[in-house]
Amino acid sequence: MEGWDPSTKSTLTRIPLLTTTAGPRDGDAWKQRLKEEYKSLIAYTQMNKSNDNDWFRISASNPEGTRWTGKCWYVHNLLKYEFDLQFDIPVTYPATAPELELPEIDGKTQKMYRGGKICLTVHFKPLWAKNCPRFGIAHALCLGLAPWLAAEIPILVDSGMIKHKDDAASSAES
Repeated sequence: MEGWDPSTKSTLTRIPLLTTTAGPRDGDAWKQRLKEEYKSLIAYTQMNKSNDNDWFRISASNPEGTRWTGKCWYVHNLLKYEFDLQFDIPVTYPATAPELELPEIDGKTQKMYRGGKICLTVHFKPLWAKNCPRFGIAHALCLGLAPWLAAEIPILVDSGMIKHKDDAASSAES
């Protein structure tokens, strides 16, 4: 955690680490891992809300807990930009981090792969590998998606690649 700002360090140290090394094919061990994932996500969400930094909602969209969907948002120039968020848990999880997808902005930035998968290879993947299996979904959101949104959304907005929903609605009415 050398070189990290104090806020990131503080946030990360308060997200519970996971102890169960299990993926979707591991039966009861996966169910235990899912319980730990939920506990970690709940702790991270509560921490964000208490710091007035609420920026995502996700939930498992299938009973196995292998498909997750939700919303994430970023406030830029006092305007809230909201995006669909989705990802699948890889069969090699937790050795492999989930690939977070924002399908609405697919193709609008070079830091994204086909299908709206955000680029996490250079900065996040080595960190995930170093901390496997202790990191989980909450850590991927905190150290992967949050910094990506902070770096990319202002550029996309300022370049006109993303329009605020109110701007898009008023230009459609004209």
